[in-house]
Amino acid sequence: MNLDPTPVTRHLRAMYGSRVLIAAVCHLRVFDLLAEQPLSLAECGRQLGLAPRPAMVLFPTLLGMGLLEWQPDGRLGVSDTGRYLTSGAVPSLIGYVGLEQEDAGVLEMVARLKNDGPADTSDGLSYVKEGDDPSPMDDPEESRRFTLALAGRARLLAPLVAKHLPTGPKHLLDVAGGTGYYTFEWLLRNPEGTATLFDRPQVLEVAKELMEDFCRGKQVQSFGDRITFCPGDMLEDALPQADLLLAGSLFHDWPDDTCAYLMDRFAGALRTGGELWIHDTFLNDDFVGPVPATDYSAALFWATKGRIYSRAEHEAWMRASDLTPSANRPATGLEYGLVSGRKQF
Repeated sequence: MNLDPTPVTRHLRAMYGSRVLIAAVCHLRVFDLLAEQPLSLAECGRQLGLAPRPAMVLFPTLLGMGLLEWQPDGRLGVSDTGRYLTSGAVPSLIGYVGLEQEDAGVLEMVARLKNDGPADTSDGLSYVKEGDDPSPMDDPEESRRFTLALAGRARLLAPLVAKHLPTGPKHLLDVAGGTGYYTFEWLLRNPEGTATLFDRPQVLEVAKELMEDFCRGKQVQSFGDRITFCPGDMLEDALPQADLLLAGSLFHDWPDDTCAYLMDRFAGALRTGGELWIHDTFLNDDFVGPVPATDYSAALFWATKGRIYSRAEHEAWMRASDLTPSANRPATGLEYGLVSGRKQF
């Protein structure tokens, strides 16, 4: 029997969506603002003093909960349910929601929404780096701990991803491939293929150990010269050329401009006719949830420089990098799915 562990991750992330809701009701007064008149998303963010990233965490969360809704003219308005969270409502649920308004997690979420992240990032932020900052993943103990923490999720999802990827005598580049499970599953399904696992040096040491364990468990020989472990920084170092490039749970760690930059780098690493495959959780293209995605977005906003993006946002970066998006958008598991684009020239 194959049981679905999706409720585990769904309930784990729900805490962050709840913090966003309480912040919106009790500290930012979103519902009173929009009860006066509907506003464009940009204008609502401006009046609340929010930068684009926290605005794109806050409003999709409230849309996904059914508390805000799009008006026919494209402005944001309060839904019938959301009106219970306005000061003029009789009865009003503001006081009930307010019982949690002094919770330390809520107050920190308010501060991060207003500041577009934590005030102090001197020790790094959720194992990502940018610019001249050191990478937290270069610390051997922390790198090992974090990589192994992601291993269970990767083992669940990797075979579901691998079955959708093209096969044949192709070379796969798995950027920020972490545990390596996605690469291992693809190589297992594709005996003609070769692969490069690209990540920080300390991460690759863990991946090598996991590969040996994987091969023993599958009762196959080690992948040997079919796989290359390539240490590097995807933001700066040259990327190996490939026929397929897999970017799993990657773009959601970064702000919009870095995502566009990375897309351009990844497109440059593809040979003509090559394909970029992105595995992630996605917002709906109209930003109305879904709630599991908006909860995850709030969690990523809390811990990284990014958020959850829609498929349409990823595809816009693809087009800007001369990749042609595919209409195929398969689901995998744990609220994840795939989008892809081809390099035509």
